[in-house]
Amino acid sequence: MYTDTERCVRAVQSKDARFDGWFFTAVRTTGIYCRPSCPAVPPKVENMTFLPSAAACQQAGFRACKRCRPDTSPGSPEWNARADAVARAMRLIRDGVVDREGVPGLAARLGYSTRQVERQLNAELGAGPLALARAQRAQTARLLIETSELPMGDVAFAAGFSSIRTFNETVREVFALAPGELRLRAGKASRAATPAGPRVPGTISLRLPFRAPLNPDNLFGHLAATAVPGVEEWRSGAYRRTLRLPYGTGVVALTPQPDHIGCQLALTDLRDLTIAISRCRWMLDLDADPEAVDEQLRSDPLLAPLVDKAPGRRVPRTVDAAEFAVRAVLGQQVSTAAARTHAARLVTSYGERVADPHPEGGLTHLFPSPQALAALDPESLALPASRRTTLTTLVGALADGSLPLGIDSDWEAARAQLTAMPGFGPWTTEVIAMRALGDPDAFLPSDLGVRRAAKELGLPSTPVALTARAAGWRPWRAYAVQYLWATDAHPVNHLPV
Repeated sequence: MYTDTERCVRAVQSKDARFDGWFFTAVRTTGIYCRPSCPAVPPKVENMTFLPSAAACQQAGFRACKRCRPDTSPGSPEWNARADAVARAMRLIRDGVVDREGVPGLAARLGYSTRQVERQLNAELGAGPLALARAQRAQTARLLIETSELPMGDVAFAAGFSSIRTFNETVREVFALAPGELRLRAGKASRAATPAGPRVPGTISLRLPFRAPLNPDNLFGHLAATAVPGVEEWRSGAYRRTLRLPYGTGVVALTPQPDHIGCQLALTDLRDLTIAISRCRWMLDLDADPEAVDEQLRSDPLLAPLVDKAPGRRVPRTVDAAEFAVRAVLGQQVSTAAARTHAARLVTSYGERVADPHPEGGLTHLFPSPQALAALDPESLALPASRRTTLTTLVGALADGSLPLGIDSDWEAARAQLTAMPGFGPWTTEVIAMRALGDPDAFLPSDLGVRRAAKELGLPSTPVALTARAAGWRPWRAYAVQYLWATDAHPVNHLPV
């Protein structure tokens, strides 16, 4: 979009927050870059230049605006709606792969050479993987400086910097303030901006921004209603769960608020902060573009009333694709309660114990890893023989790496592998594509709830006919499923009391 100068100018002049994260406005006369909705007086058109990423702005020598804080804007929704190499690279960079494995590690995961990855990212984003990772480290550093009392040395290494000197230089260059000045300037404003709710000692509190509107009902309702005891819970108006992270473990509490998601994180290793934030944003689908989604779905006159009634529905995802795939198999042809019971048994037997920082919390375990589940005895599972075979085959493929599921997965390749496994029909494959892999066009025409809602609305209710009708909803059929599911009174569709 940043190449459409006229459209960008209109967005800046109208301070349209819908375009935050889509592009950034760099002002040549001041050397500052802003988000489109910056509250400052818009600069003259001839002084504006538009860039596709914060990293591109920083690489061009611009520093972040102190008023609109463009580095904290929601991420571009393009990386959620696409499955090409650039989109997959951006999701991996956001998940900290460059910091952990370097550019060669990123390229290896994508199946390209480092030169090809550099070329593709520079062509589309105006910055290479190192610059994009540096921008993310700067954002994490600012977050820790402003919301915690950690010593600056701890902040530097938690944010992913290799030295305190590099940390100081980057913060000065990006924000035009030294780290100490940034913390001092945040002062009362930062404390006033912390999420609502009781603060648990030892946690980091922050706000997760999103593009409005956001309807939390089915999003948090689904996560709470399907919560696995010991791993997830709904407590005091927040969805809480344990996290398995690259350097350690964590516990997160996510609270829906009118203009943000309150987030409290307790981590055993602060180097996991950026990754934990990224995975929580992914789970809640916070980088979606609800305006684009709802506009497309409203083009169907039978679907439009559902969208108008409760716009901004998101797709509830997961923080761990392998975990969700296992849970999807456990949930085949059983009730939500039965699926939770089966999963809870696996957690008790094979999950790793963790400490809950909340004095009244009920989180006790991480969900078992595929490697741990590979040791399970199929005969101990209270499942039909065919489903035991499905589960053990899946776990074995996940454990040995022959079935790579994650944010960087090629959606169609993953579908082909899943479909080839015993016991994997269209429903299981598509629900994994929707909620674990993040394909916004995944569709469940055979799902009972979808078919029942379609019939009540006057839409075709047979899978073949409904799939044909849904062609007009593409590429957002996964969101159409959320609107169709929401017609039912099931607890997954309602925000817990």
